[in-house]
Amino acid sequence: MSSQQRSASVAGGREKTYFEQQREELIGEIAMSFEHVLANINKLNRSLEAVIAVGNEFSSVEALWSQFENVMAKDPEEDKAKSEEQTEGQDAADQSKQE
Repeated sequence: MSSQQRSASVAGGREKTYFEQQREELIGEIAMSFEHVLANINKLNRSLEAVIAVGNEFSSVEALWSQFENVMAKDPEEDKAKSEEQTEGQDAADQSKQE
């Protein structure tokens, strides 16, 4: 049998050792794993893009609610004081016109 192995290894090149065979199998498994990882990363990327697209659709609604919140957050006392100042300023302007 050893003569057949020797003749096969000489005729067909060099026969691979057990280590080389195992290494090739492991390299193949690693390559497959990398392909699966790449496919899953691409799938995740598409999902994130979809989430971002949905989020962008709500930007106008968010802007409207933000504006509403800013209007509601204004202090009514501050608005009242401003309107009184404007009224006083108009009264003073009216008086100066009359004089």
